[in-house]
Amino acid sequence: QVQLVESGGGLVQPGGSLRLSCAASGFTLSSYAIGWFRQAPGKEREGVACISFSDGRIAYVASLKGRFTIARDNAKNTVYLQMNSLKPEDTAVYYCATAADWICGSSWSRFGSWGQGTQVTVSS
Repeated sequence: QVQLVESGGGLVQPGGSLRLSCAASGFTLSSYAIGWFRQAPGKEREGVACISFSDGRIAYVASLKGRFTIARDNAKNTVYLQMNSLKPEDTAVYYCATAADWICGSSWSRFGSWGQGTQVTVSS
């Protein structure tokens, strides 16, 4: 059974940093990609970043590249999202999801097996 569990969210001041984790279990990641998404109140869910487990290929939504960094730990079946210089508009529930490897960088709409999400609140 595919399972993704997010952690690492919390309350942070503007300009601060957080690192989110997405731990995957129940499937072999070598042929898959993991993506991070977020959904702010009253807004649609949007893709943030994804990473391929076969070749480490990475894609970011253009507006966040430079502040957010995605990384993987193959041994731990875990993907991280390092978020720096956080802004109030980054406040959202952050989710991870999986897709076939080739989808990373091609489409944000074909991810599935969503985790339960972790709340990130950026506020002073």
